[in-house]
Amino acid sequence: MSDSVYLFPVTLVSGPQAVDGDAVRLGGSMAYAREFALVLRDATGEVAERIITTPARMEKAIARLPDLAAREAARQWDNLRKVHGPLQLGNRTIRLDQPQVMGILNVTPDSFSDGGKNIDPQAGRDAAAAMLEAGAAIIDIGGESTRPGAAATFEDEEIRRVIPAVEYCARMGAAISVDTRRAGVLEAALAAGAHMANDVSALRYDPRSIALVAASGCPVVLMHAPGAGEDLHAGGHYRDVVCEVFDFLKLARARAIAAGIAEARIICDPGIGFGKSLSENLALLNALPLFHALGSPILLGVSRKRLIGALSGEESADARLAGSIALAVKGMEAGVHLLRVHDVAETVQVRNVWRGLRDAALTDFSQLPPL
Repeated sequence: MSDSVYLFPVTLVSGPQAVDGDAVRLGGSMAYAREFALVLRDATGEVAERIITTPARMEKAIARLPDLAAREAARQWDNLRKVHGPLQLGNRTIRLDQPQVMGILNVTPDSFSDGGKNIDPQAGRDAAAAMLEAGAAIIDIGGESTRPGAAATFEDEEIRRVIPAVEYCARMGAAISVDTRRAGVLEAALAAGAHMANDVSALRYDPRSIALVAASGCPVVLMHAPGAGEDLHAGGHYRDVVCEVFDFLKLARARAIAAGIAEARIICDPGIGFGKSLSENLALLNALPLFHALGSPILLGVSRKRLIGALSGEESADARLAGSIALAVKGMEAGVHLLRVHDVAETVQVRNVWRGLRDAALTDFSQLPPL
């Protein structure tokens, strides 16, 4: 039997008080899980065993597994309960004990979400300032469109687009992430005042990137995409998309650590919309709690994406706010740490209301009057 094992949180609860303390906090977030599915897959990918258990019975459930599988299950169990420290991005400390909002600033002429308006420096400045004022913890600057069918961008052109945006965001005191898969762009952006890398290729596209991130010490987002070359969406064929994306991120994370990138600086993103069908995207969204078992904070980027249009009458990208909010709430319920969004003010408001509800749910039930 293979030691391919996955520890799925399957029943989420409002807090441990709701179930007499027999629940765990996922990844140091505001999400709690009561029941877990311990799933073993054999060498063919078939499910060989599925054990439903709770925290109180987890140790005995893991002990039933073969040695290699038991060790991996124990690692995942530790990872699910891991509390992640804050991200230090310049002078800004981004705590990960509640969902944080990352605002998207695309400075491309062919952005699917805003038609390319932010390539104008004044428009970009205004957009960044508005996102910061609305409560964005991080501004994520991108100079290359990665939508399906987008034209390739040369490195020097991407640098020309990105660096002015990094500079004006730095002058605002923003925590800055750069959405790039090219080492030259990242190097220039870090020199200009950026603090974090967001690599949609999980550091595979440019062989220089992994060493650069390790040497700089900057946090990095590793995202799943099936394509390693120019077309990130190529080769998206899955037998079990959830387990295969999990395995990909597990290996990408291990590769990054082996290259000298600090474990505490790695963030994982399942890559919703990249080389995946509607049903595969929905499967990943429903399985988000599993990704805490990787041992890194989770980023979710699903704002205004095509799946929202597919589920709601093919609205244009700028008419997908309600769907984006619905998926943001789905992410928060799963304990996602970072929400990468276009509509910052609306998402921050939803986050604040959601947090109020979650804080109230953590009130000790024993102190409540009887019904």
